[in-house]
Amino acid sequence: MIGSRDDADLLLATLHGIDGIEHVEEVDEPMDAIRDDSSSNALVDDNTGSLYRIEVQVPDRLRSDAVHAVAETQAEQRGYALEFVDEF
Repeated sequence: MIGSRDDADLLLATLHGIDGIEHVEEVDEPMDAIRDDSSSNALVDDNTGSLYRIEVQVPDRLRSDAVHAVAETQAEQRGYALEFVDEF
């Protein structure tokens, strides 16, 4: 996610609150929003926050869908960016 420390903390707390989630963890220190792909380099949204990598492990598709829905809703409400990947 790209946003503020407060946004990352709120997302972590929210994800911890979803029943059945096996694991939620911020996997490294926040970094500047530097992207590997040139398609999103220097976009306004990428330059307004820090990059936080949050790992979430779920037991099934139902909980995966719940994580996506909750995270996307919160991102829309708070104005931060999300990207979902299978592996870092």
